[in-house]
Amino acid sequence: MLSTTRTGPVSLLELQREERRNALDLELCRAIHTAAQTEVDAGARVLVITGSGSSFCSGADLNGVYGEEFLEALYGMLHGLAALPVPILAAVNGPAIGAGTQLALACDLRVGDATARFGVPTARNGMAVDSWTMRTLAHVAGGGVARRLMIAAELIDRDAALQCGLVDRSGTLEDTLAWAQEIATLAPLTLAHNKAVLNGAGDDEVARSFAACWASDDVREAATARTEKRRPVFTGR
Repeated sequence: MLSTTRTGPVSLLELQREERRNALDLELCRAIHTAAQTEVDAGARVLVITGSGSSFCSGADLNGVYGEEFLEALYGMLHGLAALPVPILAAVNGPAIGAGTQLALACDLRVGDATARFGVPTARNGMAVDSWTMRTLAHVAGGGVARRLMIAAELIDRDAALQCGLVDRSGTLEDTLAWAQEIATLAPLTLAHNKAVLNGAGDDEVARSFAACWASDDVREAATARTEKRRPVFTGR
């Protein structure tokens, strides 16, 4: 259902429900939530999320999406990913529909291959998504694209997603993992601060993360590295 692979500071979470095109059910939502937190607690500096087979995530599993327990698990997972202090990259391989687009939006950066597709067709099935989803979509991709997806129930392909900013880079899972390894060399406390600000954290949290950066060993390591003409080695302390 979900596999986790660690390569140095990068952890890969792969959805493995190919028979359901990686649709999210109660168990998979909980597994993603738990695995992501576990990997961060174990020291992962960057997470990558992808789907096995030909789909990133085809949405919520329509065999059982109507219960309150599922909605709590889905949104607990999505909001939990957004709140983690490390960057999360989505390697979007194929369709990311409904909850699949939501999962991609919960990540900080998105890499799409040639088959990537995005849409939130709730208007076709009478369902609804929360305000966080629509506001995040509008913030990332622009109000016009958000309205096309939410009001007209359109789907957009990888090239259109690149143009509007919903996809940050074109590429494969291998390209995503290579980018993740690059990002993992950056200062962890700064990345956590930047993510908190970009995701609309409260003033107190932002003030704490700002102060932590300036008081860190990493800021002194960067100064030393400049003097010694080498790349800094950040520890997150």
